[in-house]
Amino acid sequence: MSMTSPQKRKSRWPVWARRGLMENIATVLIAIGFLMLFQPFALALYTYSFITMLAGTVMFIIVSKFPE
Repeated sequence: MSMTSPQKRKSRWPVWARRGLMENIATVLIAIGFLMLFQPFALALYTYSFITMLAGTVMFIIVSKFPE
């Protein structure tokens, strides 16, 4: 029985395209859309809040398939 632990493979993806950073960006995008939805000042922000949250959600779904 070998006592060596299996090493994790290094990903060839660039650092900016890895899951952790991109998931955080998608989460922030969803949060911005949520804040745009519940602010009472600008109608334009309210109008684009759904598109912003939808873009963040789609981005999160796509990014969840990326390697760590």
